[in-house]
Amino acid sequence: MNYASYLLKTLLRGISILAAVAVLTFVLSQISPVDPVETLIEAESPASPEQRAAIAAYWGLYDPPLERFVKWAGALLHGDMGVSAYFRQPVADVIRVHFANSLLLMSVSWVLSGVIGFVLGVAAAAYRGSLLDRGIKTYCLLMASAPAFWVGLLVLMVFAVWLDLFPIGLGTPIGVAAADVTWGDRLYHLVLPALTLSLTGVSQIALHTRQKLMDVLASDYVLFAKARGEHLWGIIRRHGLRNILLPAVTLQFGSISEIFGGSVLVENVFSYTGLGQVAMLAGTKLDLPLLMGVALCSGLFVFVGNMTANLLYPIIDPRIAQSLREGEPTHDC
Repeated sequence: MNYASYLLKTLLRGISILAAVAVLTFVLSQISPVDPVETLIEAESPASPEQRAAIAAYWGLYDPPLERFVKWAGALLHGDMGVSAYFRQPVADVIRVHFANSLLLMSVSWVLSGVIGFVLGVAAAAYRGSLLDRGIKTYCLLMASAPAFWVGLLVLMVFAVWLDLFPIGLGTPIGVAAADVTWGDRLYHLVLPALTLSLTGVSQIALHTRQKLMDVLASDYVLFAKARGEHLWGIIRRHGLRNILLPAVTLQFGSISEIFGGSVLVENVFSYTGLGQVAMLAGTKLDLPLLMGVALCSGLFVFVGNMTANLLYPIIDPRIAQSLREGEPTHDC
């Protein structure tokens, strides 16, 4: 296939994935035991049966599920994602306001985890069997098995409570108007959530990079390079990095879904006002329009990450670019 058909195939698959996400989210919401009317009623002001019926009728909860889904999908095609029952605002506005904070958090954490994980993996492979290698492996295995919220609680307790170096939560200072919040304030409140996501995100890419580089260092052409007197780090720079970069990029872009899932937990631990908190509220309150919007937004976010990896493949590996020009089949993530 050529590059144009390769891109078209990726886009069509992405649309299919988003449609499947929408259908699955809607089906799961329908079989949920949560009563959406109950979540809309304040506990201190119980509603009468007539009021409950009026609320259900207002939000279309009496309509058949298929009819509700068709109405929602039709409105979505016209750019209308509906109105959030919890926030009483258009879903698009709620997502737009909160997604900016989450995007900043996830971007910083994603870059840090990728760079640190890649460096740790290269160092562990270069000094295989050493104390450094064993320490990196132990750290990666511990972080791979540690829940993000548990790591977040430890980071919060050490750096915010014991050492009092960073704020205990929130994405901006308390009592400061939004117009007066500076980028320094935002970055200051971002440190601990980003640190938590980075600590838990390095394990997979570090261990994978370590194994791939060890395979490269055990190859015949590396043994020949050693026989010619090349230094270890010169061999890694000339022969290792290009061979391990493509798998590392694939793994790093594939970790976007894990970063997003981890951010949901981390944002709730640190009370960070982002899309993770919105997703938690949409699920617990069964706010269907908001839940559908968040699911589509997260699916689109992950798809864009994977598509970006696909587009970077021909740039990183000339062999893939050559196969696309010659019309040969290739793999993608």
